[in-house]
Order: sequence, then structure tokens, then C-alpha cells
Amino acid sequence: MRQLSGHEAGFLYADTTHANANVTFVQIYDQSTAPGGTVRFKSILAHVAGRLQRSPVFRQRLLRVPLELDYPYWVEDQHFDLEYHVRHIALPKPGDWRQFCIQASRIHARALDLNRPLWELYVIEGLDSFVDLPPGSFAVLTKIHHAAVDVAGRHEIVEALHDLVAEPPRAEPPEPWFPERAPGALQLLARGALHTALSPLSLAAPLLRLAPVAWTFAADVVAPEQHHATRFNSVVSPHRVFDTRRFTVAEFECIRALVPRATVTDAVLAVCAGGLRRYLQAQGELPEADLEAIAPVAGAVPEPGVEPPWQLVSLGTSIDDPVARLRHIQRQAASARAGLRAQAARGLTELAEHAPAATMKLASRWLGLRANELRRPAACCTVTAVGSPRQPLYLCGARMTYFSAILPIADGMGLVFAVTEYDGRIVVSPTSCRELVPDPEAFTQAVRDSFQEYLALAAAAPAPLRPAARGASAAGRPGPRPRAARKAASGRPAAPGGRRRSTAPPG
Repeated sequence: MRQLSGHEAGFLYADTTHANANVTFVQIYDQSTAPGGTVRFKSILAHVAGRLQRSPVFRQRLLRVPLELDYPYWVEDQHFDLEYHVRHIALPKPGDWRQFCIQASRIHARALDLNRPLWELYVIEGLDSFVDLPPGSFAVLTKIHHAAVDVAGRHEIVEALHDLVAEPPRAEPPEPWFPERAPGALQLLARGALHTALSPLSLAAPLLRLAPVAWTFAADVVAPEQHHATRFNSVVSPHRVFDTRRFTVAEFECIRALVPRATVTDAVLAVCAGGLRRYLQAQGELPEADLEAIAPVAGAVPEPGVEPPWQLVSLGTSIDDPVARLRHIQRQAASARAGLRAQAARGLTELAEHAPAATMKLASRWLGLRANELRRPAACCTVTAVGSPRQPLYLCGARMTYFSAILPIADGMGLVFAVTEYDGRIVVSPTSCRELVPDPEAFTQAVRDSFQEYLALAAAAPAPLRPAARGASAAGRPGPRPRAARKAASGRPAAPGGRRRSTAPPG
């Protein structure tokens, strides 16, 4: 039995009937690498059954404390049913990318059963009209509540189910499992009363550490700065939309070289900002003032169970020149104000670990109501770097060819960009709701057009500015190949980010 941290419990308390904190990992596989060239659903089911002992997340459910006197606990589910959690579906013909995105969005939007372990896994076949996918490819959607997963760090379920080699290891015999008995209500109440009594003493040290940046905290959370509201700073519906565009790390290395000391993270933010500007401009809704995004602090290493420090980054959406916009974002990321916000965010997270559970629940609801005060949005959107596998992975011998994520949105923050990096590719995946973005394909097309604009500028830049002439990148990666930039200069789209066909998977 393990108790949730204040940070993890906050995601539970913030759930509403129309906005839950589900996180869905989207994975696509080439089964031609599997033994025999085929992976059957029953093989995946047996594979999952043999890996259950690798992570406690598989068989643990929530146990709430009466009267919310303390944070909930993870306890073993005595009625665990694997076939409830692992499901098998297929897209109807023609099985194109748009159908897949709609199906993935519907699955993501449905709330998880809080009386069972907070995860579901969907095996999806019928991907018949995807461009550049080998025949017989299939997808796996792994949906899990944010309270049970660290988005920026390791993903226990993803790691537990995959191997590093195509040849599957010998199947592990299932270990005997005897679920522990959950504590009774009286025991939970006694623990909760003790924790509540001790919480004032535990709060003293975090409050002292937060004092130097208390003014920043008050300005950003209690009374946020005046920002221009967009369509994304509205109440969200229960319906989600998701789409994605896929690029290469080498292409982003070419883009970041346009501005000295810019990082790949800065380049990704600039491409998202350009896409946001193009989309709002096409709708006649682009404000004159710069829009801001909530983004993790560059270079911050997240601790397990602790949200990485965030910062507000001005996206320079009022700047017409793309290079000037990238330079503006690069300067923002290193500003002293961003450092204060990051320090305040770390202090707030530490404070939440020691706050009483009932107080945290009320605070989450109060912050949700504050988000509905649309005259004062905290930011236009969120850009989140999702922890991704660092090397190719295999499921039952099938090679994973694509990895992205669908992230939760909430009232007042109806747009989030999930950014993943896997196997030399960077995937940008916006999530919103159907009423705020009725045309997700047009939105991701705007992101792609922004990327192509930057890539063409990188190709036309003087040779000394190109990464190949500078050697290793600032991020420590080897210098990229300039071939992608030359393709953009010649008018040919750089695959896969430059394709315009709606049936393309992430491209």
C-alpha cells in the first residue's frame, strides 16, 4: 500500500465531468519484424499477463480516505480482470489517419473507472490507408490517469511491456499473486487524523523556502497578469480532438542554428508559436499582444513524482519575422523572471506535498473556477515535453515506429502541445476540444507550414550558421545532416513533416 503524493492527488481532485486528467500514449508498430511476421491479439494479451509483476500500477486501484481527511492510497485490486483493461478494436474501412485520430480522441475522452486500476490498453488494427506504414501495422493506445503516471519522466507501463530487441525473450511464467487486504475505514481515519495534525509542522519549512518568491507566486497564481484571451481560454467540452505532425531531430537542429545559443526546445516553441499565429490569423482572431505558453523550464531534470518547474514563455506571436520570433523566445527562456517563476513553482509543488488533503481538494476546485475568469487567462496554451523512449522498442517482436501522447486539457486551458522525441524524430501533437478546434487538421497544417517556413530559412542561411559548420549542437547531439534543409530549399517537402495528404500518420 502506497499513499499518493499531494502532486498526484491534485490531478484526481481537479477531475470534472467534462475534463478528466487522462494521459494516452499513442504507439504504432511494424509487425513484419515479429517472428512469423504476425502479432495476434491473444499473443499481446498473454504478453501483458506475463509482465504484470513488473509494475505495481497494473493491479493497484485507488482507496479514498473517508471525508477526504487524507490523500488516497494505492491498494491491490482483489478483483483484477486483465481482459477488462486490454481491448481489441479495428478501424472501419478505409482506415485512414483522420479516422484513427477521431477514434483515439474518443477513447482518450472517456473517464476511467476509479474503482479499478487506472489504465486501459487498446490494440487497434485496420490501419490500411496510412501513408508510409508497412502492411499490417497496428496501433496501441495506453490510457492512464495522470495521478498514476509521470508525463515528463519514466512510464512504468510502457517500459514493462517492451523489449530492446526484436527477438522476444522467453515468456516469463506468471508469478503467484496474492493481493493484500486493504485497510478498513477506521484505520484510514486514524492515519488521516495524525497526518492532518502534523501538517502545520511539515508546512513550516516549505513556506520559509517559498517566502523569497512569494510575490511572484501571488502574482502568477492568485492574481495572474493580464493576458489576452483567445478561443482556447474557454470552458472545454467533453469531446477531444487530437492530431500530430512528425519531423526529424536533424531538421530542428537546422532551425535552431538560425539564432546563436538557441536550443532545440526553443526551435520547437518557435514552430508551435508560428502555427498558433497562422491558425488564429486565418480565423481573424490573432491578438495584437504576444501570447504566452506554459512550458517546463529548459534543462530542469524532473524528480520522480514531482512536476518539473514551469515558466511562462512569450511566444512572440505579434512578430511577423520567424527568425526574430525565435530570437525572442530564446531570450525569454533565459530571463530572470522565468527563473523566479520556476522557483515559485517548485516551492508550490513542495507545499502541496504537506498540505491537508481536504485543503488540496478545495484549492483544486478554486483554481478551476479561477480559470473560468476568462478576462484574465494565465496563458494561451501549454507546451509539454513528454518523456519518450531513447532507443527503438519492440512489443512481441513488432518494432515501434511512432510514439506520441494525448494530454489532458481543462477549463481556461483548452490547448496543449505534447512534444515527444523517439528514434530520431520529434512529434508535435496538439490536443484540444471539438468546440474550440473544429478543424484539427487545419491546425496541424498551420504547424507544418510554420515548420517548413523555418526549414526554408535554415536552408538559405549562410554556411557558417548551419549546424554542420558548427560541429556538435548545444544539446550535445552530433551536428545534423543539412540534407533536410536542402530539400526545403528545392521546394520538395521534407518527409515526413511536409506531406499534405490527410491520410498520412504523423507526417
